[in-house]
Amino acid sequence: MVRGKTQMKRIENETSRQVTFSKRRNGLLKKAFELSVLCDAEVALIIFSTRGRLYEFSSSRCSSINKTVERYQGKIKELAVSNKGVRENTQPAKEGDASMAKKIEHLEVSRRKLLGDELDTCGIDELQQLENQIERSLHKIRARKNQLFRERIEKLKEEEKCLLEINKCLRDQYRMERQRSCSDADVELFTEKGREEVETELFIGRPQRLMPLKLKPATHSPNIHT
Repeated sequence: MVRGKTQMKRIENETSRQVTFSKRRNGLLKKAFELSVLCDAEVALIIFSTRGRLYEFSSSRCSSINKTVERYQGKIKELAVSNKGVRENTQPAKEGDASMAKKIEHLEVSRRKLLGDELDTCGIDELQQLENQIERSLHKIRARKNQLFRERIEKLKEEEKCLLEINKCLRDQYRMERQRSCSDADVELFTEKGREEVETELFIGRPQRLMPLKLKPATHSPNIHT
């Protein structure tokens, strides 16, 4: 049979309450003993029944439970002193946090007013101060913007100068390459012409024998008398 879950409330029946007290008291003393043995812990347990009867357990065999209680009280005092010092040290920090929170809230209100919100509670003097503050901010913003424009223009001019120099170098290089190619073409043309002239005038081989000229005898005309 499965046991039901026990409700955490006072048992009204006195007999049942006494039986439950005896069982759970013995179980608690057993657990305290096991904890002290298994974990080598110093354990002190004090139980008072409804009739005022004392039940105690101490893991220290050489001394009574009073030593553990004294140790406990000393530890409580040390913790109290330590906590007091922590509270004293944290008090200025809390005050600083409160002051910082107020400053943040004031800055947030000022920011909303600069954006044009929550101006209903502002008087003429405060509105004039806001206007002057906005004018000063605009003056600084415009000055910074103009400075960035000038720096950008100077940078573009430098880039333009570098590009012009690169363009000039490329033009000069192109002109030199073109002149060189033209010169090479002229030299090649001249060489071809010289080669043609040598081929037409120069004869390589055995010299040819010239044939003697044969003179024809003179014929006398019949009308010429010697």
